Amino acid sequence: MENIFSQTVSNKVINRINSLKPTTPALWGKMSVAQMLAHCNITYEMVYQNKHPKPNFIMGLILKAFVKNIVVNGKPYKQNSQTAPVFIIKNDKDFEVEKIQLIAYINQTQQLGENYFDGKVSLSFGILSKTEWNNMFYKHLDHHLMQFGV
Repeated sequence: MENIFSQTVSNKVINRINSLKPTTPALWGKMSVAQMLAHCNITYEMVYQNKHPKPNFIMGLILKAFVKNIVVNGKPYKQNSQTAPVFIIKNDKDFEVEKIQLIAYINQTQQLGENYFDGKVSLSFGILSKTEWNNMFYKHLDHHLMQFGV
């Protein structure tokens, strides 16, 4: 798995994002490219914003028991994988706004570095190692950038 905390890898991901256009079609799935960028922003909003509620105790147990390993392991996501309701974007989004925000989040994450994230608590999954944070960040971005052919 590529290391999103590396400047080189972050730059590669940002270059892929910058190659998108508001009209870039998806190779699979239902989201527009602007919705996909907004969808990817949610992962970072959960880290940097107080925008999304923490799952209740029961949902937290379910997420840790059944979802966490899928999200943080090194195995890529399958096409058309199910997503949690909080990640579903139903309304139209502004492509440029979402793109600028996602790039800012990637840069912020890279600058904070892997040691900042090592042992940091995830809103959904509890304490994660730097490797788990990396896998979650990178494979989610890579999955959706591949969805749009970049």
